[in-house]
Amino acid sequence: MVLRRRTLITILPRNVCSVGNSANLPTVTSGFRESSYFVKMQRVSRLKRELQLLNKEPPPGVTCWQNESNMDDLRAQIIGGSGSPYEGGIFNLEIIVPERYPFEPPKIRFLTPIYHPNIDSAGRICLDILKLPPKGAWRPALNISTVLTSIQLLMSEPNPDDPLMADISSEFKYNRAVFFSNARKWTEKHAMPQAQGLNKESQETTHKRKSAEIPEEAKKFARET
Repeated sequence: MVLRRRTLITILPRNVCSVGNSANLPTVTSGFRESSYFVKMQRVSRLKRELQLLNKEPPPGVTCWQNESNMDDLRAQIIGGSGSPYEGGIFNLEIIVPERYPFEPPKIRFLTPIYHPNIDSAGRICLDILKLPPKGAWRPALNISTVLTSIQLLMSEPNPDDPLMADISSEFKYNRAVFFSNARKWTEKHAMPQAQGLNKESQETTHKRKSAEIPEEAKKFARET
């Protein structure tokens, strides 16, 4: 058995057995690079289409744009919905697009402070479509527009049974008037145009799309996920 093993090793080509010659094996490496390049280009192409659509046909009360020249780093604004304590507020969000998007969900957080049971002080959001299965409901068929619309709906319809802020959740459940008052104070302090130091032109643009109603189709989707 020993002789056979030695003979086999001797017969095998040196460039296959030698660790030092592993650079001579381009097939797997080049194939992996080609696959990675294809995935990257597919991702870039999809992001371009999504941004074009968001610019051309944005959801009511939502805007999204590229942060400078970096397509992985996006910014968004959500206008507080009519009848909610966030009405008239302009809420800025940061969107980081992972390398494996759309197979992984975008990472989104609020930059504008908001008083909400499902959004913590760091701006992190508790929403199932921002997490992968089995704990979450993200799937590649979803997109950034869908996620932003779902966040907009979450602002108007908090989920106190899955909170990030337990004290605010309890307040929302058992003392709705106090919650509404506190949330409104935060909105006026942090999210109103005057608080953000927007110029007159920005305020006029914002008021044109302020307090838009969330489409019924988006509400239905968010309840199903």
